Amino acid sequence: MKHSKISNLAFTGLLAAMALVVFVLEAQLPPLTPIPGIKLGLANIFTLFALYFIGPMWALTLLIVRVTLGSVFSGQMSVFLYSMAGGLLSYLIMRLLYIRMKEDRIFVVSVFGAMAHNIGQILTGVLLMQTPALFYYLPVLLISGIITGLFTGLAAQFSIKALKKSPISDSP
Repeated sequence: MKHSKISNLAFTGLLAAMALVVFVLEAQLPPLTPIPGIKLGLANIFTLFALYFIGPMWALTLLIVRVTLGSVFSGQMSVFLYSMAGGLLSYLIMRLLYIRMKEDRIFVVSVFGAMAHNIGQILTGVLLMQTPALFYYLPVLLISGIITGLFTGLAAQFSIKALKKSPISDSP
């Protein structure tokens, strides 16, 4: 959608605030599985939403703000590199697919983005810890990425569809 830079900035700030709240709340949930590191990634709903609703550069801005502030607010600065590497690789893949995929296929973009996020985190771990054995964990993470990416993608897709049908669809 075409909006002014000021309205896009304000809307991106609003989405970033909502994503941070969801990120902090999700961090309080008990683990989904006994396998460490698997999360729903609910905050990515807002990045996907921004990608399709206000555009790629705003989605990248949202991602960077969300990862940075999420690391600060959660006190987990040690995982900042993992989150940023995973987030940026995820964004790159989603941005490439965004060019080809319409709004009725956001869930596909999300699945590939989630898998890319997991790959980015594993690559970061291998580089930082000098432990190639971490690659053995990748298949488990990719399967979880497919499931969680499908869920977050469908949530973003349905949210955009609902917002476009609402009377406020002309304003972000």
